[in-house]
Amino acid sequence: MPFLEIRIIAGEFRSRRLRTLPGLALRPTPDRLRETLFNILSPQIEGAVFLDAYAGTGAVGIEALSRGAAHAIFLEKHRSAVKLIQENIASLAIQERATVIAGSALPLLANHPADIVFLDPPYDLEGEYADALTVLGQTAALLVVAQHSIRFSLAEDFGRLHRFRVLKQGDNALSFFAPQTEAIQFS
Repeated sequence: MPFLEIRIIAGEFRSRRLRTLPGLALRPTPDRLRETLFNILSPQIEGAVFLDAYAGTGAVGIEALSRGAAHAIFLEKHRSAVKLIQENIASLAIQERATVIAGSALPLLANHPADIVFLDPPYDLEGEYADALTVLGQTAALLVVAQHSIRFSLAEDFGRLHRFRVLKQGDNALSFFAPQTEAIQFS
């Protein structure tokens, strides 16, 4: 099966290409949406631990590393996607800044603390959003961003997490959650 490529938008690895596989249930976050996401996260990303749940190609977590995150954790259950993430990380020689964990995201979320968590479950698994956000609402995550279809709405609150912003772009939306007591600064 031929490989497709996506590019890193900015930072240390700007314009470098990452591989993705066609035909898998992978839905890489579009370049424009990734760029918007990281423009918003720019005040928070430097030195952060970034968790990319349902990582797919790893493009979002690798973009976080490119823009200054200290470490990225990738959670992915599909074996071929795990291998692809490992290959993409190796191609940039950033293995020491990345942890790839094979397995279902839900049971792993609470055991891998991060400053920023990005959730992008398959859109056809809508229940995963509430389950993952409920787990994260009981952790110390400072910021959780969920990418979802604009046709799908999420609750405003999940435990300690409160949605404070929704950004819509094309068919995608990004919902931003933080603990209700946290004041998050964004550009």
